[in-house]
Amino acid sequence: MSQKKIFLVLIAISTVSLLLHHGGHLNLTLEAFWLGCPSSMSSSTQGSRGPSAKHTSVAFLKTHKTASSTVQNILFRFAERNNLTVALPITTCDHQFCYPRPFSAHFIHPHTTPPDIITNHLRFSRAELQRLMPNNTIYITILREPGAMFESLFTYFNQYCLSFKRVPNGSLETFLDHPWSYYHPEEKDSMYARNTLTFDLGGDKDRPSSEAPAYAKRFAAEMERVFSLVMISEYFDESLVLLRRLLSWDLDDVLYVSLNMRTPDSKSSLSTENTAKIRAWNAIDSVLYDHFNASLWRQLRAMGLACVEREVQLLRQSRDRLVRSCFGGNLPPLRSAAQITNKELRPWQPSAKVEIVGYDLPVNMTQKGHVPPRDECLKMVMPEVQYTRLLLRSESLRYRKRFPLRSSQQTLRTVGQVRAHKESPAPSLNPRPSETMARSTKGALRLSQ
Repeated sequence: MSQKKIFLVLIAISTVSLLLHHGGHLNLTLEAFWLGCPSSMSSSTQGSRGPSAKHTSVAFLKTHKTASSTVQNILFRFAERNNLTVALPITTCDHQFCYPRPFSAHFIHPHTTPPDIITNHLRFSRAELQRLMPNNTIYITILREPGAMFESLFTYFNQYCLSFKRVPNGSLETFLDHPWSYYHPEEKDSMYARNTLTFDLGGDKDRPSSEAPAYAKRFAAEMERVFSLVMISEYFDESLVLLRRLLSWDLDDVLYVSLNMRTPDSKSSLSTENTAKIRAWNAIDSVLYDHFNASLWRQLRAMGLACVEREVQLLRQSRDRLVRSCFGGNLPPLRSAAQITNKELRPWQPSAKVEIVGYDLPVNMTQKGHVPPRDECLKMVMPEVQYTRLLLRSESLRYRKRFPLRSSQQTLRTVGQVRAHKESPAPSLNPRPSETMARSTKGALRLSQ
């Protein structure tokens, strides 16, 4: 072999070693190159950012009972690692943006503006979010199969939503047999009992049955124009592959552990008949889900299913390595809130009839003389309510340091605006048929996903 060929081989080996040395993102790019995979979803998503610049302006519409708490945790940690500002609710809204009222910029805590990311629960208002967020913001959300989602909603909100609470013996089957006997659309919290995804997206959950099919198709098309990516809960890892490529993020930026889960005995299995009844009762949600599930798979096929599968495996392997690094082996054991010693890791419990589990720390990592998990590791298993409070404290501290005189004045002004907003008459949940967006009743619910 000539000296020139030897020299070229050495350069190639050195280049590969350098790529591998620089971790997940470059390693993933190399894997994609070997498979002939595209390096991003499309060139149009990168625009002037270039192929390697991470996109940092993101609005995530956090829907209910769709694995959205896990996505939110990914976004929270990304924001902290990159020194970004997350829009957070004012204290009178608790950890949600005064849901179920239509979102208003007045619900944003003044110490968390101008924001780069918004991800806490809100009822979607495109106009209000566009006023608040940068012009280059990418909008994303997540949906779940209506049968499984409704079963989860029924169990989770059975003590808060009157449509569920009045059902004899808390029976989902009884509700599905005669839903109009229990469902009152004008009641507070009725959004959990019918077409919840549609309501969260700002739509009309109670569109008359004769108009619902055409309305659902129009509404799905409208949402497709707004959201660059609609994730699907049943294909969570595949959705993360598209999300990572859409935002030009590293593989490490989308690693996660599942949060806000119920115990197995809190779940009910659904018959084919009951699943069909749920889809019929939530007809608009069903059209939305089918539309965006098909859209997701069109994007995955365009990328190449072999490439998607390979990237999913890389993501899972990287997640396993992170878990080993954080917790010395497997994930911390799942425990009920009462069994978790660290109160910052205890998930909120909706009622005595359903148990939400969280992660307890390994015993050998909390004993004296052992180093506790890194801050990043703790936050990866931190529930939504505690993480929101933690972010608000840190962002308020940063704001006060930057604007020592402005902070107290802005706080007083914002509280006054919210009080005035609350005193205004509440619009009806049942708009005229000509309206394409329903409006929310007055009031807010302080519940996690």
